[in-house]
Amino acid sequence: MPAWNKDNFTEHMRENCSREVAKVGESIINFSESHAADISWGRGAEHGTLTYRCNSDEGHVPLFHMTSLGQLNLQINFMRSKEIPPMVIRDVVIKLESNFLRDYNKTAYPSDVFVPMDELFHTQSQVDKFLKTIEGATYRLKQ
Repeated sequence: MPAWNKDNFTEHMRENCSREVAKVGESIINFSESHAADISWGRGAEHGTLTYRCNSDEGHVPLFHMTSLGQLNLQINFMRSKEIPPMVIRDVVIKLESNFLRDYNKTAYPSDVFVPMDELFHTQSQVDKFLKTIEGATYRLKQ
């Protein structure tokens, strides 16, 4: 299959995910289009990926990946491995922990993994808080 784009990614998500997850995915795509310094679409044959990148002193840094199968991969440990200001990482981790009620410390979250979005998002408020967290990190990293 050729490279994924917004249209075929969204269509694949609608076909393979619940209506609620597809709606969350579309919100994340629309947010990404207006806030990311760079969005890349995967080239996979079985499902699509979207990577959200923002500007930083390190260049373009990915903050998350999303698949057209309704999974989200938060790049917390990747950010920890870069020269990202610790205050930015701490702020993102605290907000994500309170939003998703999960631990993202180095012990409980040793590697960045794909998590089904229906396990992360249960309310529109959680989606909104996630997007505000990513927006805040994006602006803080490009300062």
